[in-house]
Amino acid sequence: MFGQFILNLFIATLWFLLKDDPTAGFPTFVAGFLVGIFILYAMHRFFGTQFYLRRVIKVFKLMMLFIRELTLSSFAVIHQVMTPKLKITPGIITYRTELRGDWEITVLAILLTLTPGSVVMEVTENGDMFYIHAMDIEESKETLLRSIGKFERAIMEVTR
Repeated sequence: MFGQFILNLFIATLWFLLKDDPTAGFPTFVAGFLVGIFILYAMHRFFGTQFYLRRVIKVFKLMMLFIRELTLSSFAVIHQVMTPKLKITPGIITYRTELRGDWEITVLAILLTLTPGSVVMEVTENGDMFYIHAMDIEESKETLLRSIGKFERAIMEVTR
């Protein structure tokens, strides 16, 4: 993936340098980068890997998913805090994950910890079980498990 990006930058640089335009600027480089994207897409099957922009798009989708979940959980926490009487039942949830590898497990733990209302307390030594503290176990358990599943699928799309 990184090699394809470097090759795309090389194509854009060649386009910029070989363009017969005395006032060549940044738009010329961007045009060369776009031409490089089309060239690499046409030839990506010869590299033996998937096209690098697919993974970039999946990373972007993961970021948008995190922003969405962050917004929804922030509103839920604000609603809980603004109610006159606090009616929450905090608790600990265990979650068995399908993710493998330190990078995948770390990203999931960070995303869950950054989402308001939940904190990853511990990850087992072999990395297949999370212990998560939830602010309100009765109302947020299902939504928390649903968002964990979404995060897990998105992380697997990015890394595999």
